[in-house]
Amino acid sequence: MTPAALDGFAFAFGAPAVEAGFKRVPADFQVSEELGFALTGEGEHLCLHLRKTGVNTQDVVRLLAQRAGIREFDVGYCGLKDRQGVCKQWFSLYQPVPVALDLTDFPARGIEVLAQTRNARKLRRGSHRVNRFRLRLRDLAWHAEVPAGSAPGVGSALQDWLSARLEHVAGRGVPNYFGEQRFGREQDNVAQAQRLFSGELRLPRGHRRGLLLSAARSQLFNAVLSRRIEQQCWDSRLEGDVWNLQGSDTVFSEVDWTSQLQARLEAFDIHPTGPLWGAGELRSSAAARGLEESVCAQWPALCEGLAQAGLSQQRRALRLLVQGMRWEFVDSAELIIEFALPPGAYATAVLREVCFLKEAAKE
Repeated sequence: MTPAALDGFAFAFGAPAVEAGFKRVPADFQVSEELGFALTGEGEHLCLHLRKTGVNTQDVVRLLAQRAGIREFDVGYCGLKDRQGVCKQWFSLYQPVPVALDLTDFPARGIEVLAQTRNARKLRRGSHRVNRFRLRLRDLAWHAEVPAGSAPGVGSALQDWLSARLEHVAGRGVPNYFGEQRFGREQDNVAQAQRLFSGELRLPRGHRRGLLLSAARSQLFNAVLSRRIEQQCWDSRLEGDVWNLQGSDTVFSEVDWTSQLQARLEAFDIHPTGPLWGAGELRSSAAARGLEESVCAQWPALCEGLAQAGLSQQRRALRLLVQGMRWEFVDSAELIIEFALPPGAYATAVLREVCFLKEAAKE
């Protein structure tokens, strides 16, 4: 398997029959953070609500730190957002003594200040409630691998297929894969992590090192999830599973499986989990643990490197519930999809089950 190549991982509902152009222009990918809590209006942190277009989150962090005369560490944000899109997100700047910021050239940099206020605490990764997406897919067509003669043409038949697939996704959720963004622009973060663990690459603690560690963890998780899909148990119980409570970071190990737990699973109140690798023992047991150990044994260098890096074993839900999903066909070849996801989830994981994406930069 090619490291970090999502193309090698299983589809929950079979490979899509449709392909679509994606991110042709920034407005094709829109995401907005909802904090889910009120900022205090006073305190040591200046909070800025920004709309950024064609700029990645880390570049905004660097710019804000420079303008405020503070360390990048003292700039807080809830999550990394795509460069290729229009994204609304909050940032906090540690500024116990208010200092005027020169933001006059922000519009030219693709950044617009929507609001600002103060808060008692720094904004932390994953502290917001939800991300809301509005995505436009263009040039809808049957995928090239659909057998000749079986695709009845663009139009109502294609829209019918897409509507049925979207209804399936809305009703069952999707595999909670880490998206391609986690693996770097050249999809080489896992290879770079292997060099880091071998000592060939040396990096200080910081953002870049953290990205490589995250990519290694994500590769192992995605591989476990793909195997669970192949065995048709990604959204059902496997003996020895560890469970995640919907909408929280709470996990619990299975003791006795009951009809009440089965009902909660079917109601999307709990989800089976997979490992975010690190030091220590897996929390899973029995068949679930056997599967996880078997899959991750294919990457011993990643497992050992993550453990030595000081990360501890954690868990992530295998199933992702897509909230408030709705869609509209603009015409026979364009589709707008809207939905909400919790922090840490990827819109591309949702779209992956709907169609093959053809991004302009990758064609």
